[in-house]
Amino acid sequence: MSSDRNICLVISPSIFLLDERVFVSLGIMRIAAVLENRGYDVEVVDLSGIENYQEAMRAHVRSSSAKIFGLTSTTPQLPAAVEVSQSIRSVNPDAKVILGGPHITLVNAACKREQTLGIAGRAGQAMRRLEDCFDVLVAGDGEEAIFEAINPDSTLKLIDADDPKSSMFLTNNSLENLPFPSRHLLDLDSYHYTIDGVRATSLIAQLGCPFECGFCGGRISPMLRRIRTRSSENIVAELVHLHKTYGMQGFMFYDDELNVNKNMVELMQLIAKTQRDLGVTFSLRGFIKAELFTDEQAEAMYEAGFRWILTGFETGSPRILRTINKKATQEDNTRCIEIAKRHNLKVKGLMSMGHPGESEDTIQESYRWLKEVRPNDFDVTIITCYPGTPYYDYAVPHETLPDVWIYTYEKTGDRLYQFEVDYTKIANYYKGDPDGGYQAYVYTDSLSREELVERRDWLERTLRQDLDIPFNPGMPALRYEHSMGQLGGPLPSFILRKSKDHKPSASSSVTR
Repeated sequence: MSSDRNICLVISPSIFLLDERVFVSLGIMRIAAVLENRGYDVEVVDLSGIENYQEAMRAHVRSSSAKIFGLTSTTPQLPAAVEVSQSIRSVNPDAKVILGGPHITLVNAACKREQTLGIAGRAGQAMRRLEDCFDVLVAGDGEEAIFEAINPDSTLKLIDADDPKSSMFLTNNSLENLPFPSRHLLDLDSYHYTIDGVRATSLIAQLGCPFECGFCGGRISPMLRRIRTRSSENIVAELVHLHKTYGMQGFMFYDDELNVNKNMVELMQLIAKTQRDLGVTFSLRGFIKAELFTDEQAEAMYEAGFRWILTGFETGSPRILRTINKKATQEDNTRCIEIAKRHNLKVKGLMSMGHPGESEDTIQESYRWLKEVRPNDFDVTIITCYPGTPYYDYAVPHETLPDVWIYTYEKTGDRLYQFEVDYTKIANYYKGDPDGGYQAYVYTDSLSREELVERRDWLERTLRQDLDIPFNPGMPALRYEHSMGQLGGPLPSFILRKSKDHKPSASSSVTR
């Protein structure tokens, strides 16, 4: 196949995580699927968990005939994605390097808001940094936008598919008709995720979350705000494909909130019926919205095989819940856990810290509430003000402190101070090693950035002791060695796979 039909897609490493090979990057694998369906020869370089990822990338570029490289990146992945782009160009200066994914989508949404208001703000600066690092930027849904990005006659620097009026914006119908992600271009055996001891993998049944939480990215991005759903039959067909092709019996639904789907109970009932028809038992896990959770949903989820649910409670403080526009009250969150326990569902509570008005009192409220309701597991993260979040978009410069911005919740006057972050270079704000690895780039009127880190560590350490919940162990990064694949020669299969070497099965290659 000619080089102009050969596309190399790259999964950027997530060096901020304790264990990178847990969940597959499904968005870029769906891009691979649509490219394959239209006759392109696709290479996938999976740098997840590869310590010396720059060396591995350079080694592949030396041996590849590809001239176009597509990267996906969340905001925490961006510094590594920039380094990967530099590695590609160091070997092939004429390569076209495309960036898609959540980060550029968030920055683009924030940029468009500034343009509408006539503001020359920091989102525009963030966009210019990206333009300096990549040849083409794709914001929003990439499944159709990728073809404009790889068009040799196109001179567009930014392809904006984050517009419901655009033909590139996915609808329910177009989402339904997409091929399943090209998982055959990944070494799934190198990913290790289990649900209650059952080997598992992830899938995405629907897109978008309509809520307006102040800390959450994409609240003004249609791609991330608008719900797009597939039929229950189409979702179950993907489960069956994963079971029959890869032997999977565990599935993590990585949708924002499963129960915003009005047909959720119907979906659960079909999943349960499918297991009876196949004579298998699935183990399932997924996210739900607390105030929408009902006994009917919980019963249907358990019958379908769910044993774990995850929900973003965020805080045990009623004041903070109002400030962050969570919609759920403390009573809603308590009721959610009670419903789950009635139906033998385990609950992982996703908590965050560092919101406007955060203080020692609000942290103690979170501690007391979690100790009272006793989730089966929990996670505590210090928030970061990403472009495209209300905290970022509605912040104003500090009057006297350079590189500090202030978001104010108008109803109470509670403030959040945030340091300007160059997201192309910094990623240590996001999770990290719980033993001294957290960083805060925010502070409040009551707590400094150092105090937020100390109180986060205290909350997690103390609660895990009180509730007898162990820390989750991580997996160290692998190192690409020359003995695995000589420089200039092929990379090992857990890093590189190609369409011509791994043909998709009929069930995953046809357009539905």
